[in-house]
Amino acid sequence: MSTTSPLHVLVSGGGIAGNAVALQLLRNGIRTTVVERAAVPRPGGQAVDLRGPSKEAAERMGLMEGIAKYQLDERGMYYIDGSGKTYARMAMEDFDGQGAVAEIEITRGDLNQVLLDAVAAADDDGQLDYRYGEWIDTVVQNDTGVDVTFASGSTEHFDLVIGADGVHSATRRLVFGPEEQFSTNLGGYGAFFTMPKPADVEPGWFSMRLIPGAMLGIRPDADPSTAKAIITMRTEKDPALRRDVDAQRALIRKAIADAGWHAPAILAAMDSTPDFYFDEVARVDVPELSVGRVTLIGDAGYSGSPLSGMGTAMAIVGAYILAAEIAATPDDLAGAQQRYQDKISPFLDKAKEIPGGGMAMMIPKSPLATRLAKTSVRLMMSRPMRPLTKKIFFGHTEEFTLPTY
Repeated sequence: MSTTSPLHVLVSGGGIAGNAVALQLLRNGIRTTVVERAAVPRPGGQAVDLRGPSKEAAERMGLMEGIAKYQLDERGMYYIDGSGKTYARMAMEDFDGQGAVAEIEITRGDLNQVLLDAVAAADDDGQLDYRYGEWIDTVVQNDTGVDVTFASGSTEHFDLVIGADGVHSATRRLVFGPEEQFSTNLGGYGAFFTMPKPADVEPGWFSMRLIPGAMLGIRPDADPSTAKAIITMRTEKDPALRRDVDAQRALIRKAIADAGWHAPAILAAMDSTPDFYFDEVARVDVPELSVGRVTLIGDAGYSGSPLSGMGTAMAIVGAYILAAEIAATPDDLAGAQQRYQDKISPFLDKAKEIPGGGMAMMIPKSPLATRLAKTSVRLMMSRPMRPLTKKIFFGHTEEFTLPTY
């Protein structure tokens, strides 16, 4: 570890972005406080992947050994019709790990645990203060830093605050402005939750069913008895859905009730699952990632929506660059923040692109357009089209060179 710095940095959010930046700050001897609203780390969650620049960042951060312990058995994905018959298949090896399923896939909760273990190991001189069940209530900036009042009532002074608290970031709302200023609904909603794995779902294979106005899928878990149901629906934004779980479930029932295949099993599991998640499919764009001594990383500052498949990549790469720039000039935080903005922006411009177009292209509403989309899927997954398909999915970020520190 490098010489201890006089800086004290607050990280708001104990997810992947927050823990990744905290890890690198600690390794550079920077005193770090992390606050996380949840009472305990959140296990499980969706599968996320590492490829290209994000894989390189994880390697440089020494995370690959830990990731290997939790890496999922992901072999590819296939599309099926209402009777369960496969009409298109994309094997991971056929696309060199650069298709919809990457070579390295891990659940969000497991990747976060790898980071938490690394954070704990990096704190060998008491520079870390990690608090669960705590969050920022108010922020007041002055010439010397940031005065933060927490939900618990305590007030503390920090040299820099990093908002890593997700798409609905409270840090962003308090300092940058209301969520509506930065978030754009892309035309639908998504949900996922744990369900019993149907017997005919192939281990290691993500099965997808496309119907007019929706897409539903089943992705096996590491536990052979369970899987994740994943539903994406194309529909108008309805603010009333935000905290109304009954209305969210009703929307899902309406969208996939006639989908055939395992739709009945998905709906049966939905009411009793312990981890029901529902949110709008939204893009987050914050043009300037810093206001004074408050900076955003991950979904709080940039998200192409789950459709981009690059949320974790942006979080890891952003955290790596920001921490390195802070460590490079701890006496010039404004300069570090600007360099972070300049260096991450080219990557974000590409990473936020949605492979294959937007929601309208991915999930047609009419039966005719859905049939045409199925034909397109068959074509894109055929052997002659593999090089183009690979480029369409994630080749757009391969040109980015991760800065060396």
